Amino acid sequence: MGHKIHRPHLSTARDARAVRTREALRRALLRLLDLKPLEQITIRDICEVADVGYTTFFRHHPTKESLLNDVAAEQIGRLVGLALQVADTSDTRAASTALCTYVDQHRKLWSTLLTGGAAGAMRDEFIRLSRQIAATRAQPGAWPPPDVATILVASSTIELLSWWLRERKPLTIEQVAEIHERIIITPTVGAGHISIGRAARHKKMRLPTKTLSSIGGD
Repeated sequence: MGHKIHRPHLSTARDARAVRTREALRRALLRLLDLKPLEQITIRDICEVADVGYTTFFRHHPTKESLLNDVAAEQIGRLVGLALQVADTSDTRAASTALCTYVDQHRKLWSTLLTGGAAGAMRDEFIRLSRQIAATRAQPGAWPPPDVATILVASSTIELLSWWLRERKPLTIEQVAEIHERIIITPTVGAGHISIGRAARHKKMRLPTKTLSSIGGD
């Protein structure tokens, strides 16, 4: 798998039939990944499940890895939305649970994306999209700066999920959601309520007292 997220060319995206074919190929790969790892999936398998001609496949993707990149771009967008949604709600536990449930429902796909050869590219894309979306939600006086908070939440979320997916005896969804909420979300969201004016009184860019206490507390 390459180290760049694949995005369809605009001329292809405008063609309705091409869009339907691309979507059929994406769905087929997702279905197959629920049954076996990527290395055991052939292009003919994908075409059969998608009901697409073998030669038609190559009009859209040169390899199955290219198709996986296409799927990854869509899936990462969904995961980013779920991750940022956690910070938008007062019920952070439920939101963290929804995030972990989504990953668990597509466990083989996310194992391929986050623990395979392109894991670094997936992390970079996740953080890039998170920062892009967070920039539109920035509130004056937020502390820590929204960009920093987004990087911390996004990178920590990806590392937690990657660890979970690698485990031979993984924790339950509820256990991982608790880790996500208590260790990643609560300290960052709690710190977000501190104004820049108050933070300025902490010389040498020390973390606000509330942030430090929330990291070690329940």
